[in-house]
Amino acid sequence: MRIVIAGDYCSHDRVASIIESGKEQSIIVTNEVKSIIKAADYSIVNFECPIADDTCIPIEKTGPNLKTHPGAIGLIKASGFNAVTLANNHFRDYGDAGVRQTIQCLEEANIRYVGGGRNIDEASKPLLVEVDGYKIAIINCCEREFSIASQSQGGSNPLDPIAFSYEIKELKKRVDRVIVIVHGGYEHYQYPTPRMVKTYRFFVDCGADAVINHHQHCFSGVEIYNSRPIFYGLGNFCFDWNGKRHSKWNTGYLVALELDKTSVSYEIFPYSQCDDEPIVKLLENEALNRFWGEIDRINEVINNSSLLEEYNNRFIKETSEGYKLALEPYTGRVSRKLYSMGLLPSFCKGKKKVLLKNLLRCESHYERLLASLEE
Repeated sequence: MRIVIAGDYCSHDRVASIIESGKEQSIIVTNEVKSIIKAADYSIVNFECPIADDTCIPIEKTGPNLKTHPGAIGLIKASGFNAVTLANNHFRDYGDAGVRQTIQCLEEANIRYVGGGRNIDEASKPLLVEVDGYKIAIINCCEREFSIASQSQGGSNPLDPIAFSYEIKELKKRVDRVIVIVHGGYEHYQYPTPRMVKTYRFFVDCGADAVINHHQHCFSGVEIYNSRPIFYGLGNFCFDWNGKRHSKWNTGYLVALELDKTSVSYEIFPYSQCDDEPIVKLLENEALNRFWGEIDRINEVINNSSLLEEYNNRFIKETSEGYKLALEPYTGRVSRKLYSMGLLPSFCKGKKKVLLKNLLRCESHYERLLASLEE
């Protein structure tokens, strides 16, 4: 069985304008890319935003509340995808109304989905696919942000390594292969965190035949662990964003998994997306050579645990200012600017800093802190 998996799709900016105007969408994804998707027995893309009309109210969160038009599903179908993953940090951006509208539109279009649902029971169900008697199960989850489902609200399936260890082992009794697709990692960072490496290898140890990650909005590397592939970041599939041109944002790759009774192999198909033009097209010539050189460099870091830790620590240090500011009482634009200039004092120091560090570091204290904030 051949399975093609793609990264993040959100009809935004120029792509959204094409879709909402009712213009021909087929030009967005080139025929060369479509042929790869349609040649597979089954293909999946991450649907990064809910379908929500003007009656839907955005939830309170940090970061943008994304939404799209029902016509966005037309691009999914025209490209040849059979299903979408819904476990991501934007699926619940417009609350239960957005969740319900999205699911209704997918069902009407005969597009299957996994990783999201009207409640946690629906969101946590694996997708079962059978082709010519060959069965696979797909588990989809995301790191815990604003989109997580519960018994009383719709949303996405949360990353839970312990629960998934049991689920993978149980599914292996009923299907030929199990694939885990995760939405997580640091945005705009081309390497997995040491935690991601440990977690995804654990899924393989539990019986997963492939692990695929997206979310970072840039592609990452690949490793073979215990004869099974782990892809640490596919990048965007089709995600147009004004101000994101000629950058890591604009390059991604499709993964084509070849699954049989004895082995798992794969092919990678690199492409450019929504750069000078709002199209998805395969990389060629010099651009293709640069991609392979870059992914080789990334893979060298992934295979060197001490170097991966060093890169991780450096990135955290370079991007820590916003996190430190979040711990201070300053909320206004002016006060935050004055604080960043050193003109206002820090309150997160001394015993307060020690207390916060312990509340977040200790599992039991963290659970109680989070429950108190959610109450």
